[in-house]
Amino acid sequence: MIPQRTLNHSIRCSGIGLHSGKKIELILHPADEDAGITFCRSDLGTTIPAKAENVTDTRLCTTIGHDGANISTVEHLLSALAGLGIDNAHIEVSGPEVPVMDGSSAPFVFLIQCAGIRDQKAAKKVMRVLKKIEVEEGDKRCSLHPAAGFKISYLLDYDHPMLRDRKVSIDFSRQAYTREVSRARTFGFLHEIESLQKAGLALGGSLENAIVLDQYRVVNETGLRYDDECVRHKILDTLGDLSLAGLPIIGAFEGERTGHEMNHKLVTALLADESAWRIEELQGEVSSEEAPAGQLAPSS
Repeated sequence: MIPQRTLNHSIRCSGIGLHSGKKIELILHPADEDAGITFCRSDLGTTIPAKAENVTDTRLCTTIGHDGANISTVEHLLSALAGLGIDNAHIEVSGPEVPVMDGSSAPFVFLIQCAGIRDQKAAKKVMRVLKKIEVEEGDKRCSLHPAAGFKISYLLDYDHPMLRDRKVSIDFSRQAYTREVSRARTFGFLHEIESLQKAGLALGGSLENAIVLDQYRVVNETGLRYDDECVRHKILDTLGDLSLAGLPIIGAFEGERTGHEMNHKLVTALLADESAWRIEELQGEVSSEEAPAGQLAPSS
């Protein structure tokens, strides 16, 4: 049996909100078996399950909400939880967004590892994709189709000399999330960041928490962490967005020029077609090829 996982104990951190520029307190707590991932606006006392039905906005980031309370930029933390195979956790956030940290999910991975990961008694549940589901809009398209294990393939193709026709595929049953994906930072273009900040957005954005590109190059003096860091960050985002299906997915994702909006449309389309998936408990022996994301992460 592959067991469900939660944290050993609670752990906290603080950081700056990407859009508000304000200091945000974050606390990760263990949760009971089958509880899933839930967020709580600790300043408002509102609990928001991390599920696709609670997505309220997908512009610039993924935002979830309930009863008028919203939490934005949840995708990096959700990606870290999924990448480490955490099934159940309760997350307190003191404001309207998860802190951006360094723009990747690596700080959240470190936080989870410091808290420790504990196996639970119940079997892990997964959502197995049974048939292809696809959404398309102009030159943007993404799909989920049946496959052993969990894979993400992404094509990044922007009109920029460093971002043309870049494709990366990650097989999470064979490649470690922490090594291959978690350190990839969010990215943006210098002229867009200046415009956003004039409009009162991205007030917490800086060279400390994002890759910034001008017309020709990376502006950050420290350069890139991976040669293809921008496309790997798209994979990081995608894993976080797909986790809003509510269970780890067994299947393969393929995306071209997509973002949070298309990812959400794909998850919504998948959930709406009950013939396209089946919930399974991972009882007995499960081969490495069939394992969901996060199984390469130790649980101790």
